[in-house]
Amino acid sequence: MNKPIIELENISFSYPDSNIKILDKLNFKVFKNDKIGIIAPNGSGKTTLFYTIMGLCKPFSGNIKILGKLVKTEKDFSFVRSKIGLMFQDADDQLFSPTVLDDVAFGPLNLGYSNIDACDIAKKILYDLGLEEFENSITHRLSGGQKRLVAFASVLAMKPSILLLDEPTAGLDTNAKEKIEKILMNLDISYIVISHEFNFINKITNKTVSMENGKIFKDDEVHIHQHEHIHKLGKLPHKHV
Repeated sequence: MNKPIIELENISFSYPDSNIKILDKLNFKVFKNDKIGIIAPNGSGKTTLFYTIMGLCKPFSGNIKILGKLVKTEKDFSFVRSKIGLMFQDADDQLFSPTVLDDVAFGPLNLGYSNIDACDIAKKILYDLGLEEFENSITHRLSGGQKRLVAFASVLAMKPSILLLDEPTAGLDTNAKEKIEKILMNLDISYIVISHEFNFINKITNKTVSMENGKIFKDDEVHIHQHEHIHKLGKLPHKHV
């Protein structure tokens, strides 16, 4: 029987001093080989969902199961973080080492790899992303797009069983986006990707969901599509109903 590798049951979460439920009795299952895209408005709880899976946001009700294990304590989530790679929406939240190579090698080192092996892993991934010329660069001096690619590399270097990617292609040029697409399409692991880019999501996922009012809606409940239109006075403020 195909059991979920991520299972959220009736998860509710509010930020401190707020009565607004960001997640409201949310249920969500991810199975092996799922490649899921999440397309939803800003403020709908997408990033909070990722933080909840990683134990960075603690729900006030509900259960979280990762790889069949019920996780509640910080020790439980240490296990989760060794298996799931999270790419933050803001690369500056993820990168803190002096050089690019240091940043990408940090994960493998933390997992117990030797210095030599960690550097080999990091260099291979930087090469795959076309970043080999930046391995000795000072990370905080890179452009926003370059930082995002380094953040992606640092997640891949940990060889996770599952990926959570929050807007991985935001601010990237076409060439960089194509590299990420190619890598994701060739990965034999499950992942969830938050993105506002319809074409990107369509290429790299096999399921699409949306979020509203703290809940997830499956792709058979919603129809996500790009809307393009032309009409007179389009530059003036107007509403669609």
